[in-house]
Amino acid sequence: MTEEAEVKPKHIGVAAMVLSAVSFGTSGAFIKPLLEAGWSPAAAVTVRALTGSVVLLPIVLFALRGRWSALWRARWRVLGMGLIAVAFTQFAYFAAISRIPVSTALLIEYLAPLLLVLWAWVTTRHMPRPMVLLGSVLAVGGLVLVIGPGALQAVDPLGVALAFAAAIGCAVYFVVAARPADGLPPVALAGSGLLLGGLALGLIGLTGVLPMRTVGGDVEMLGATAPWWVPLGVVAIAGTAIAYATGIAGSSRLGSRLASFLGLLEVVFASIFAWLVLGESLTFLQILGGALILAGIAAIPSETTEVPVTEDEEPAPEPGVVPIAG
Repeated sequence: MTEEAEVKPKHIGVAAMVLSAVSFGTSGAFIKPLLEAGWSPAAAVTVRALTGSVVLLPIVLFALRGRWSALWRARWRVLGMGLIAVAFTQFAYFAAISRIPVSTALLIEYLAPLLLVLWAWVTTRHMPRPMVLLGSVLAVGGLVLVIGPGALQAVDPLGVALAFAAAIGCAVYFVVAARPADGLPPVALAGSGLLLGGLALGLIGLTGVLPMRTVGGDVEMLGATAPWWVPLGVVAIAGTAIAYATGIAGSSRLGSRLASFLGLLEVVFASIFAWLVLGESLTFLQILGGALILAGIAAIPSETTEVPVTEDEEPAPEPGVVPIAG
């Protein structure tokens, strides 16, 4: 494979991850009108996941073209995506924000890239490259500024533990997304994972652990009123279907580490959409934080997911990289 052929997929992967971050960033701004109208967070995310899976269904069927065996071969990835990356992560996050401030929960959840770096350090017993450590420090510092320094405060220990559980689930999302496709198109993993995750969240809601409450009628949005299904549609199509499909496609090209750092851009775009849609202020510290996140991402070297080896030689894991083969 030529150098140009190797670079092109990485550029495509970066573009896919940026589109995923932009799409995920719409979620907060367009879900908030539903929450203010009386929807419970659990109901909003459950309907979001199920609707997103329905939106992707025609594309999934076209991508598979009857190759159901690919879905079966990837059953563990589908289970990991649906039950852990979607259902568990969302459950842990919403349980966390019921006990601690949203900004604190977000700050902890988005430590997922740092968890991947630490996990690689422990499992490979190799210290990450200096550029990986530098990128981690810059990105986490930028994250604090974007979310708000006030997020760093003494809070409920159980809430912190739940937010940390959400961070683990978020890290699992990037690892599962970056694993070899084994014939399963990224959009099929996204659609099946969202369907499974939405059904799991719905079952949890039926137990009463998470309150499920929906409200019909109009909601306030962009300084006017709109039917409730308008913001939900934006979130289902952009913030869910497109976001997960492109995120998985990007992660499969870039590897879990770089993809997870690019995923931090979601926080930046979420602040921008909150400014544009909800009229929330965008401060100088948030802009500075966004610049630090970009600097941190730029410092992170890309992973090598495929290393040519001879018949008698096994590739050594790259320090600071979460192994994704297997």
